[in-house]
Amino acid sequence: MSFLKTPLIGLKADSFRHPLDLEATKTLKQIPGIDMMVRNVLGPMAEQVFYVENIASSILVGEKQLPDLHKLLLEACTTLDIEPPQLYVRQHPAPNAYTFAMRGKQPFIVVHTSLIDILTPEEIQAVIAHELGHLKCDHSVYLTPVNLLILAATIVPSVGAFIAQAIQTQLLEWVRCAEFTCDRAALLATQNPKVVMSVLMKLAGGSPTLAPQLNLDAFVAQARAYDDISKTDLGEMVKAARTAQLTHPVPVLRAREIDRWASSTEYQSLLQGQGLKFTNEDAPKGGWRNW
Repeated sequence: MSFLKTPLIGLKADSFRHPLDLEATKTLKQIPGIDMMVRNVLGPMAEQVFYVENIASSILVGEKQLPDLHKLLLEACTTLDIEPPQLYVRQHPAPNAYTFAMRGKQPFIVVHTSLIDILTPEEIQAVIAHELGHLKCDHSVYLTPVNLLILAATIVPSVGAFIAQAIQTQLLEWVRCAEFTCDRAALLATQNPKVVMSVLMKLAGGSPTLAPQLNLDAFVAQARAYDDISKTDLGEMVKAARTAQLTHPVPVLRAREIDRWASSTEYQSLLQGQGLKFTNEDAPKGGWRNW
């Protein structure tokens, strides 16, 4: 890596959690039965299905298997003060990464080969750290029902016709807010906002051919201009309609949020060790989550 990261020993999830994440979580907690459904019904079955699928169809990263990726994982875990989960690389044409863990058992991260192909090592670490953020923040309770429904839509096409209706509006809103939190985890691990914003730029319009040609400064300017759309009622309505059924905020919005937080006193204080609680974070309970 290009420089030594500051380990954030004692880092707690709430010290970097996005305020929209906190607010949306409070709203979701009013929906009865989700926690019981995930932990007692969906959890045990999904845990075994996804674990076996990874063992069968992916490459487990370790000291003797893709050791450079293993080092990126360990460094990010040290910086974020979290126990290392398993890391798998999976052959897949869609650039993506996701995380799954249920009840603290067998947490793992999966990164698709097509995503690795367009990223630098530091950017790959940002992706890994984003997924670690989901584990650190125990996002499983609400992420699991969303992702199981999304998986069902890919296996049974007819599900796709009504998946947007099957997932409650509040659930999707929370998922989008959780992404902001995990982008912050990526920034804390890499300690370089340009790295995180570069990942988002490549997710928006990258390919092995185009990625080296992309201009980060131009993309950051594009992200900053996103706010201008909100200056009219029509623009705000269009933005709301555009994101209402998405599981992720649009990339330029995520980049704008990272651009802002990187300049905040809150972020700088964390790097200086202020506000850290010197107790170990609870064991990761996670949830399957796409990057």
